Amino acid sequence: MTEPRLFRVALPVEDIELSIAFYRRILGQEGERIGPGRHYFHCGPAILVCYDPGAEGHDFEAEPGDGPVFFAVEDLEERFELARGAGCSWLDDEIVERGWGERSFYARDPSGNALCFVDAATTYTGPR
Repeated sequence: MTEPRLFRVALPVEDIELSIAFYRRILGQEGERIGPGRHYFHCGPAILVCYDPGAEGHDFEAEPGDGPVFFAVEDLEERFELARGAGCSWLDDEIVERGWGERSFYARDPSGNALCFVDAATTYTGPR
């Protein structure tokens, strides 16, 4: 049996336009509008989807995810500065070195979804 491969993560958002602007700034890319309430951002082998159920015509509201979505980045300090001006609903005060060796910061997007940006040189994926 082959190992599963994560290829897409959908984050529920309350305001698709606000979320697109936020992720364009913090991810440093335009992404691609897929539908009235969907916008894709390519993050290595996986796609981050901003998904606004109301804009898609669904009769339920977006509920932010509790568990963080993790991004490995080569430019952690620059991403932290971008996060400061991107409109986070919450942001760590500083970049921290975690007990398992990762350097990172946590944030919440404008809809409240939990995010973590990790220095790519320090990512820990556990024993294999």
